[in-house]
Amino acid sequence: MSDDLWDKPIELMIENSDHFRSVRSTRDAMACLMTSWPTKRGKSFSAARRACLAAMDGKVASEEAKLAFIRAAEEAGILRR
Repeated sequence: MSDDLWDKPIELMIENSDHFRSVRSTRDAMACLMTSWPTKRGKSFSAARRACLAAMDGKVASEEAKLAFIRAAEEAGILRR
């Protein structure tokens, strides 16, 4: 999918505030949700997972997945501002 890359990467604080991860696409976001997420619970986590899967299937825009991912990162307390 050519529009999978996001215009601006999302930076996350993984494990502690000294380690950052830059998420640049829907596929990268999905990988992060499945492997590096601090908790696999919460409404925003589930919504982000669904949105990323739908975007990878071409059912929703990549931007929608990005916004859902940002909300999940905020809920998890790992979004770098």
